[in-house]
Amino acid sequence: MAQKMSNGLHGHGSSYQDLASWLQYIESLHPKSIAMGLARITRMIERLQLNPAFKIITVAGTNGKGSTCAMLEQIYLQAGYSVGCYTSPHLLRYNERVRVNGQELTDEALCEAFSVIDAARNNHDVIQLTYFEVGTLAAIWHFMHAVAHKLDVVILEIGLGGRLDAVNAFTPDCAIVTSIDLDHQEFLGETREAIGFEKAGVFRANKPAICGDANPPSSLVDYAQSIHANFQAIYQDFGFKLAENSWQYTAHGTVIYSLPLPALLGDYQLMNAACAVAAVESLQVCLPVSETAIGHGLREAKVAGRFQIVREHGQCKVSAALIFDVAHNPHAAKAFAKNLKAQQKNTGKTFAVFAMLADKDIRGVIEAVIQEVDAWYVATIDHVRGENAAHLAKLIEEIQPHAQVKIFNDAFMAYQHARIDLESCNDVNENDKIVVFGSFFTVSTVMQHLALK
Repeated sequence: MAQKMSNGLHGHGSSYQDLASWLQYIESLHPKSIAMGLARITRMIERLQLNPAFKIITVAGTNGKGSTCAMLEQIYLQAGYSVGCYTSPHLLRYNERVRVNGQELTDEALCEAFSVIDAARNNHDVIQLTYFEVGTLAAIWHFMHAVAHKLDVVILEIGLGGRLDAVNAFTPDCAIVTSIDLDHQEFLGETREAIGFEKAGVFRANKPAICGDANPPSSLVDYAQSIHANFQAIYQDFGFKLAENSWQYTAHGTVIYSLPLPALLGDYQLMNAACAVAAVESLQVCLPVSETAIGHGLREAKVAGRFQIVREHGQCKVSAALIFDVAHNPHAAKAFAKNLKAQQKNTGKTFAVFAMLADKDIRGVIEAVIQEVDAWYVATIDHVRGENAAHLAKLIEEIQPHAQVKIFNDAFMAYQHARIDLESCNDVNENDKIVVFGSFFTVSTVMQHLALK
């Protein structure tokens, strides 16, 4: 543990010399890694007087949050605005979570923000905060007090659910729910109706409430109507039409914009893009954005680990693609499988490096993807919630009895063997691919070893 230093603030806050020590410290502040509720963070907001003047767009949803945030961030940057963005989780380093004008915060900036939050937390009666609550408060404090130029708009990604998530303690000027499906049932409920209600909690009265789910639960629609939110649903109030090498954003059946395809791959990204444009349209009076800026923003938006294709150059004359995707629930896995199918050629082989957390719907994820995989290289995630590779292999073989499955202690070892096996094939060709998926941990492990950014 790094040596403590005085931070010059009132109270009894801690201060450490490096970001790693701060992260270790804030992870220890609350006995639970996840503790839903807004009481603690609301008290902290009052203590710190965090009343932002910038516009806020909150993004919730089972899947698609990170992509939608990236699109919004780039659209507003292309329009010339000063933009903050707070997302989670991160893949390689915590700094990814907090960006100002597209740039990750430095370690020093994050440490300063953590120090301020911790001093306020310890002032008078101590407030126990979770890791995510400290991170959320630190991001907002930085956006308000530590940027060179005043921010115009900040995009905030909900961490879990919506209604009781720390991010939801800050009032949005527009809120998006990208999709609703089964995930985190232990916190959000066992049905889409229950989960829909939790996610609907990000909506506010008389404010734009964008829904990107094609079949939203009645609980979400009813809640939006009950608080008189300006509810807008995809395929009803806005939508998209795919054209050749482009797409059209529509509102109430009328074509509003003709736009380039997003840089992010997959048909489902057009749903995310339509949500982002709907949000931009809803704020045009206070944050005007041109069609050109929207188009450029969609082409610039990139998110690591979302069907991210890397061309690997091995010993073979023809390289195989390496594809990363953090898909960790059936809804995301189905989209991932659809993308793989679109990329698949008759002669191409797909080797899957696969590891998941035990509390996820593992069977549902495997069933969604299994028809697109030729060989499985399963691994155990080194985490208290990590599923054992032997159990993953058993599930795969139950679903597809003659599946080719190999078991490894970690994802990078699995990747190495998949690479060796693929390169040793006599008929290796440019359509072959190694896919790494199942969890943020799975993708992060391989990326870190390959020193990918």
